[in-house]
Amino acid sequence: MMDTAALALAGLAASAFLSATLLPGNSELALTAFLYKWPDWLWPALLLATLANTAGSVSSLWLGRLAPRKELSPRIARWFERFGPATLLLAWVPLIGDALPLAAGWLRLPLLPSVLWLTAGKGLRYAAIALTLQVLTR
Repeated sequence: MMDTAALALAGLAASAFLSATLLPGNSELALTAFLYKWPDWLWPALLLATLANTAGSVSSLWLGRLAPRKELSPRIARWFERFGPATLLLAWVPLIGDALPLAAGWLRLPLLPSVLWLTAGKGLRYAAIALTLQVLTR
């Protein structure tokens, strides 16, 4: 039984990583399915999903740093000028979230604060999903 859960955790990590890139994915569904089957693994699943999803966003951040400098959308530029790395707290939001780490990398925002804000936003999102699942399955 433990081997199945470990394999499912690996699948959760892969889903979380890929979902944070420009590739399509649905790590929320993977986390929900995992926790429905193995509710006692809440903390390892939350930690792994958060770290893997953050790593996916950091890879996008790094790609943004490698991109040639061009004009950025004025709307996005204003957000980053106003809020700096804290903007990355929203990197989990559908549609815009995948582009935020790319933009942050392109703007050369400081790495450590960027990673910390990414991690906080993604961890809070997964915690909200897990809490909702616990409330609904009681």
